[in-house]
This record gives sequence, C-alpha cells and structure tokens, in this order.
Amino acid sequence: MNELFKNRLEKVKIDFYALTERKNEKLFSINGIYNRYKNPVVTRQHIPLHWRFDLNPETNPNFMERIGFNAAFNAGAIKLGDKYIIVVRVEGNDRKSFFAIAESPNGIDNFRFWDKPITLPQNQKPDTNVYDMRLTKHDDGWIYGVFCTERKDPSAPEGDTSTAMAEAGIARTKDLITWERLPDLISTTGQQRNVVLFPHLIDGEYAFYTRPQDGFIDTGKGGGIGFGLSETIENPEVKEEVIVDAKTYHTIYEVKNGLGPAPLKTPHGWLQLAHGVRNTAAGLRYTLYMFMTDLEKPWIVTHKPHGHFIAPLAEERVGDVSNVVFSNGWIEDEDGTVFIYYASSDTRMHVATSTIDKLVDYCMNSPQDKLHSHLSVQTINELVDANKNFMNLL
Repeated sequence: MNELFKNRLEKVKIDFYALTERKNEKLFSINGIYNRYKNPVVTRQHIPLHWRFDLNPETNPNFMERIGFNAAFNAGAIKLGDKYIIVVRVEGNDRKSFFAIAESPNGIDNFRFWDKPITLPQNQKPDTNVYDMRLTKHDDGWIYGVFCTERKDPSAPEGDTSTAMAEAGIARTKDLITWERLPDLISTTGQQRNVVLFPHLIDGEYAFYTRPQDGFIDTGKGGGIGFGLSETIENPEVKEEVIVDAKTYHTIYEVKNGLGPAPLKTPHGWLQLAHGVRNTAAGLRYTLYMFMTDLEKPWIVTHKPHGHFIAPLAEERVGDVSNVVFSNGWIEDEDGTVFIYYASSDTRMHVATSTIDKLVDYCMNSPQDKLHSHLSVQTINELVDANKNFMNLL
C-alpha cells in the first residue's frame, strides 16, 4: 500500500464517519406545528465508501472514486421493530436513479446505508429509470413499494432522445431485502406518477391515490390528486378515478399536485401530506401542504389548511433543481411523534418532527384558502378581532 493511497483512505474515512455519526439538533419552531433539524439526515456524502471507491491498492493506487453519486433524496419511510428506515432515491453521476435503504436508531441522525442497494426485479418492459418510492404496510401482510418507472416514449419522433413516459411500478416485500415485482398499474387517464397505495381494502378492492397527467412533465387536463380502485394487486388496473384534490388557479398547487406518503389514520380522519407546484419567474416552486380526508371515504376532503405546510428555506433552496421540497415518506411512532422526511432541491434528505395531535389541530383549526386576496384579508381581520381581548399578552 503506497503512501498516497494510505493517506487519502484515512482522510476519507475520518470525514465519512464524522458525517454519519454526527448528532442532529432540533431547532426552535416559531410556527409551533413542526420542528426542523439543523443538519440534513442523508446526503450523497453518506453513500458507503465501498460503493464509491475501489479499495484494492493495486488496482486503485491513487485511491480515486470510481463510481460517483450526485444526490440522495425523495425517500419513502417505514419503521420496522425499533429501526427507522428510509428507502432513498439515490442518483448516480450517470443520472440513473435507484433505491437504497438507510437505517437510523432514532429517526433523526446516524443514518447508515445497508450493505447493498435494492435489487429491483424487472418485468417485461425494463425500466430506464426508477424513483420516488412510497411504502405502504398493507392489511394483506405485504409491504408495497409504489414508484415511478420511466421509459423512453416509443412514439417520440426520430432524433428525440428526451421524450419519456411515466407509469406506476409496484413491488412488494416482507423484509425489504427480497422484492417481488408486480405488473405496472394500468390507468385509463394517461401517464401516472406520484401513485400511493392505500393501506386497507375498500369493498374488497385495492385502493390507489393517483395523479393522472397528459404528458411526462405537464399534467395537461389532469385534474389533480385522484383516487381509484383495482380488483387485484397482482394485475392492478384502475378503470375509474375521482378527483380528491384538484389543482386550482392562483394557489400553491396551481400547476400540479400529488400525494406524498400513504396517509396516517387518526380518530378524526386521514392525515394527508402532498406537494403542490406553481410557476414563478425563476421556474417551478414545489412546496408541501396538508389536508384531511374522511375515515370511511378517504377520497373526500374534510379539512384543508390554506397555503403551504413546509416550503424550502435558506440552503434548502439550493440544489440540482432549486426552490423545491418534496416528501414521499413519514413515520408515526408509538408515542404519536411523526417523523416527516422531505428532500430539498432534489439533492438531500431532511427530517421534521411533529405529533399526530399537532397535525390534526393544524388541519382542523387553520383557515382554508378562500381563493381571493380580499378574502385573505378578511380572514386576517377575523383573527385580529378575536385577539382584541388578549393583546395584553404581547
């Protein structure tokens, strides 16, 4: 082993373990709804060294990184036993995304990737790219991963190497190690991404939240977050979709919206976390918002606070695709704590924590968007008037 190899290896190891063993710090919450944390929980620098470097001094005498990674983001989440697990979208320098599992003892720091990425079986149409897996622990005993599978559009004109098609891929597992690939979801409403499997059967059928869209990027006439049923999961097909939450003019979900993780059940209804997209002079802006749906009819919205729930702040605004937060994973703990895993700017993973009680309070008691500026002022004035007898507290 030459000195260059030895010195570089030692430096890289020191930096890696300092990062992966660093304690995280809960930040004070001004809004009182959730707490952000000081550090991202997973970044590309968390990728294991044996995925990146050839550790053989003879074949890599300069200790160069042989396989580079660009980002680690958009993770599904689940708790198994006492371990907090996220299924991360890892993107290589070659632009290809894949899924890899990172595990933490407490959900907020010390995330370490498992020894190898997930080996995802292929069906008759191999995926070109896969990403953004939502995890659902279902009543039928399986853990399902529903993700976007991307392939080149076969109808693209000759020479067009960028036009793609998005479909909902489905795989299931009992241990997160061995995965069974099922056929992609069939939908009659165009391309599908941001599809989420509901955790219970409805009238004996599997239920999906969907996001119909005309093209790979643009939703077109797609109306927002949908909901539909499939007779089986082995041959999944949603023939009819109802719109749960429509995209709406001059809102944070004006251009498109999609559900994040599978909903959380409470006595008051299902807590739902979604992303909304609007256009700006600087490009698309992604934020997160919440709503609640009926316990018995989870496609009917019962409460919906106005505006965004989490928006990108400070360094979260900078990355591969700037001004973006996105979530497709959260975990409800036994004590009612909720770990909300969100990515910033298609680059890194963060966590925010809240509780079931706080999120229900937020959804049920926050004002709704009345869709007009003068009505927003009216809502503010109503709170000002209600506070008149309590101004001595300020």
